[in-house]
Amino acid sequence: MKNIVTIVGARPQFIKAAPLGMALAKVENFRHSLIHTGQHFDANMSKIFFTELGIQAPEVNLGINGKTHGVLTGRILEALDEILPQLKADMVIIYGDTDSTLAGCLSAVKMHIPVAHIEAGLRSFNRKMPEEVNRVLVDHASDLLLCPTKEAMKNLKEEGITDKAHNIGDVMYDMCLLASRKAGTISTILEKLALKKQGYNLATIHRAENTNSKQTLQAAISYIKEAAQSKPVIFPLHPRTRIAAERFGISLAGLTTIDPVGYFDMIQLLQHAATLYTDSGGLQKEAFFLQTPCITLRDETEWVETVEAGHNRLWHTPNFLPKRDIAPYGDGHAAEQAINIIKEYF
Repeated sequence: MKNIVTIVGARPQFIKAAPLGMALAKVENFRHSLIHTGQHFDANMSKIFFTELGIQAPEVNLGINGKTHGVLTGRILEALDEILPQLKADMVIIYGDTDSTLAGCLSAVKMHIPVAHIEAGLRSFNRKMPEEVNRVLVDHASDLLLCPTKEAMKNLKEEGITDKAHNIGDVMYDMCLLASRKAGTISTILEKLALKKQGYNLATIHRAENTNSKQTLQAAISYIKEAAQSKPVIFPLHPRTRIAAERFGISLAGLTTIDPVGYFDMIQLLQHAATLYTDSGGLQKEAFFLQTPCITLRDETEWVETVEAGHNRLWHTPNFLPKRDIAPYGDGHAAEQAINIIKEYF
């Protein structure tokens, strides 16, 4: 029996973990445990995703959140150093680029527990982003690098670590395909907000680079307010963004602010929005999956293929590139491929 431990802490990781959990449940001689670090603790950012996506209840919820990047990472690392031996972990699976990801990786490798990194190889090439630092460190420390795209494989080749890399496709695509089929029957968010399909824009802001200073947050808010002059902008308000706006005295008047929503409500909103404005890496991809034009509120993106194919553009560039069809994210069976590679590893 192999004990596989998944470590998650933030909304995108819950989504990525769902198809992996489904695939793991079908494997004999694998016991799957889940640790929730607590990095996203608000019920609308955490509990609802476990309920909606059918994710198994966490074996452990560390309840660690807030603080600076260093304090958060350190406290999660300290807690995992006790928990992973108790769970007798034979492998740790981590996702994406958060502080929970880095802490999970560091704790495991220092105890010689193999690490599989889902969504490996992404690069924005901006080391001022804490997520970029996390990505690089985790990829160089992990034992299996499970990449979502050819571009990610190319990045790892340039860093000399392709011997442990595999292009499996994107597990978020697996989940989005399933959710887009269900959202229309499960979600009533359009009716609740009295929205017409294609009659509104959708926006989210949460990254530190946009919320850590009054100047950057004001610029992002002003940008989406311009979009609200032609169509209403639905703005699910991340707790970090709400706190920052209050602290800096930035008015959100002119935007339709709502509490964070569950996965199926977000898929429904995204699927029928005229345009998405976001600094979220996950939502950039989901917009592409659902063929919703995306304007990324950043100066670079790790999902460069969506920009090159004209489905996405950075906010400070004037126009979308010519649109063309691409299929860079696999065939919707990335989770199954990941599990097969993990089985082969053992």
